[in-house]
Amino acid sequence: MHFLSEDLDDYIVRHSENEPQLLQELSRETYQKILQPRMLSGHYQGRVLSLISKLVNPKHILEIGTYTGYSALCLAEGLQKDGSIDTIDINEELLDFQRKYFDRSGFGEQIQQHLGNALDIIPNLNKTFDLVFIDADKDNYLNYFNIIIDKLNPGGIILSDNVLWSGKILDTEFKKEDTSTPALIEYNKVLKDDPRIETVILPIRDGLTISRKL
Repeated sequence: MHFLSEDLDDYIVRHSENEPQLLQELSRETYQKILQPRMLSGHYQGRVLSLISKLVNPKHILEIGTYTGYSALCLAEGLQKDGSIDTIDINEELLDFQRKYFDRSGFGEQIQQHLGNALDIIPNLNKTFDLVFIDADKDNYLNYFNIIIDKLNPGGIILSDNVLWSGKILDTEFKKEDTSTPALIEYNKVLKDDPRIETVILPIRDGLTISRKL
């Protein structure tokens, strides 16, 4: 779903920060070799993630949903020198792809890959986080929020991707097999109503929520 005209969208991208060469290469290889390349954050959203991370200057970042590693590398640009990223994904086939680009980036030693169910992995991470990016299976967004909120430092930021879900969050009826849309509708409501955080939704790509822990 396009919220802006293609010409205006192109103008916004042209007048925002350039996409780093390494990320251009990662994006190109993702589109050439990996299924569902539209899952990639991409140039514009990637620069938004980078800038937010630089503003937060996090010590520890948690990412739920690595895919090919594009967003992790964008977030890494704001890390403190002794900071770390824990990034979690369930797709074992992408581990080597991710690691190749992580190691080329200069952030390789700071990025820890985790393979498996995030709901099982997160409780065993012995640290608290300044920045969290949620971009995995939509049905579990609320479960992810509930498990990370107590691991988020005061003033910490949660970024949630795809919260507008191609506009389907406005639907009132759903196909029986569509569990993601009602899950995201509930998630958006919980973030709005939870007194522990303050939240705004940005109409970037498929919707990006910024929530700050009070």
